[in-house]
Amino acid sequence: MEDKTKQTYTNKQLLVKGLKRLALALPLLVLTTYILTFAFLNKDTIPLYIFLTLGIIAMAGTIYLLFVGLRLIMKSIFK
Repeated sequence: MEDKTKQTYTNKQLLVKGLKRLALALPLLVLTTYILTFAFLNKDTIPLYIFLTLGIIAMAGTIYLLFVGLRLIMKSIFK
């Protein structure tokens, strides 16, 4: 009798890759929050625009890393 159920295992390479992305996104999340807060507290100075654009770009990168990391982890577990 053959067993028709296919046993699948977690792809460890993809899992490690996803965890690395999440590990990189965590400090970026804290750093970008600090940068955006600093930009909004200094509304009277010129560096507001520099820090604001830097914070927005970094936050977009952080969100991208979070989604890519979670997608890689899900792909490694369920595929």
